[in-house]
Amino acid sequence: AEGGAGRAAAPAPSGSPLPAGLPTPEGTLLVADSGADTVTFVDPRRGPVGSVAVGTAPYGLAVGPDGLAWVATAEGVAVVDTRARTRVARIPYRTGTGPAGTGEYRGGGMGIALAPDGSRVYVGVNVPGGRGVLEVVDTAARAVTATVPVGRRPFDVDVARDGGEVYVTGHDSFDVTVVAADTLAARRIEVAPYGTAGGLASWLKPHYAVVRPGDGRLLLPFEGERLAVVDPRSGAVAVEPMTAGTHQHGTALTADGRLLVVGTGAVEEGAGPSLTVRSPGGEERVYPLDGPHEDVAVSRDGRTAYVTGGYTRDGYWNGLTAVDLADGTTRRLPAGTRPLGIAVLP
Repeated sequence: AEGGAGRAAAPAPSGSPLPAGLPTPEGTLLVADSGADTVTFVDPRRGPVGSVAVGTAPYGLAVGPDGLAWVATAEGVAVVDTRARTRVARIPYRTGTGPAGTGEYRGGGMGIALAPDGSRVYVGVNVPGGRGVLEVVDTAARAVTATVPVGRRPFDVDVARDGGEVYVTGHDSFDVTVVAADTLAARRIEVAPYGTAGGLASWLKPHYAVVRPGDGRLLLPFEGERLAVVDPRSGAVAVEPMTAGTHQHGTALTADGRLLVVGTGAVEEGAGPSLTVRSPGGEERVYPLDGPHEDVAVSRDGRTAYVTGGYTRDGYWNGLTAVDLADGTTRRLPAGTRPLGIAVLP
């Protein structure tokens, strides 16, 4: 996670708080406030409408159809009832990660994903100075039931559409760890289209992935130049060209198979922050953004992308950008404190 600086968020009015006792409206956004200890509920037209304390420096989050949000914090996995807007549990990690801290190098949960049947949550836990760990949470018992060693700094966790495998993107180890959901057997696939010569100092490392519908391959963008297409069964890695020319982080898929990729800004010479919209056939539209962003989610109707301004390095801002996917027009909204992970609530 590296990139350039951006401007602070333009002032904008916040929405009125949601009245106590009334359920959260469908389509409300939930963001992880990595610069605080909260998640914030955001009206996509008006801005923040409430927040819930979850634990130090929340990073990723995953929301199930039942409205429960599972939030990876430095202290454990928080469970939030998004309809009632209350925290109902916080599950400590089995893995020791040191005192709870802040910033992208802090110990604790990073990427997180929910099994398709809702029975498990998988969270990538960063262990400063060492290999990461995938912790498996039983959602009914609300307890960690297993741990699996994975790559360094597990930025992202994804699950196969049939639930049979879990994919952990190791940022500092240039890899994806494939974990069998039943046996927890793990195998490593190196994903390094630029090579690994820079080691820990390299900027040319994987960040976030998506599982492509249809063939189950993983898509990992690099630098707005190369898209690594990983076959998790064979371990083969193919590379396709990209066009944004910018350091890339967050990813999402629309219902019709378009890949959205957040560009944070050029590492050296190149283009600035952007959102790439890539069709299943590989055609790309690149929409400029004002300042670095980190992660992205798609509206329920598939027309709008919401891109968080938290960013993991300097240049972040306390808001998000709404991008019209038809023409690239943008709106900026305040949204929590250094928001990273984002989801659209059911």
